[in-house]
This record gives sequence, structure tokens and C-alpha cells, in this order.
Amino acid sequence: MSDTAYEEMPIRDQMIRLGQALKLANLAEDGHHAKTLVSEGAVQVNGEVETRRGAQLHPGDVLEVPASGMPPVRIVSA
Repeated sequence: MSDTAYEEMPIRDQMIRLGQALKLANLAEDGHHAKTLVSEGAVQVNGEVETRRGAQLHPGDVLEVPASGMPPVRIVSA
């Protein structure tokens, strides 16, 4: 995980799926792009590569696509 500041992404429920989170955080253009990023190992959750597009993210989790140049995104409760 990077030491840079985080963007915050509020969610209404207790969890969000990785593919949805990538789109909502503007780290993926659409579902196909999200699937590609995940399958290529380009996505990190809490500093670890995540290869399950349906992985559940909860408030406090940090989502990052290092190659995107975008800051990491912390999931927070709305």
C-alpha cells in the first residue's frame, strides 16, 4: 500500500463487490475493464493482489490500481 493520501468512497451497505468498487471509484471504465484489471493481477486490496472480481470489500478496506496513477481508495460507510 502506498503512503499517499486516500480518496474515500462511501458505500451504503456493509460490503461492495470488487468489480463494482472499481467502477464506482473510476478505476475501471466498465465491467469488462474491471474484469480485465482483476484477471491481470493489476488490482490490490489492502496491499495484496486480488484476483477475485467478486471479492467482498468492507469499510476500512483500501483499493488500489498502482499502474493507474490514481490514489488509493478507502471504503467508508456512508
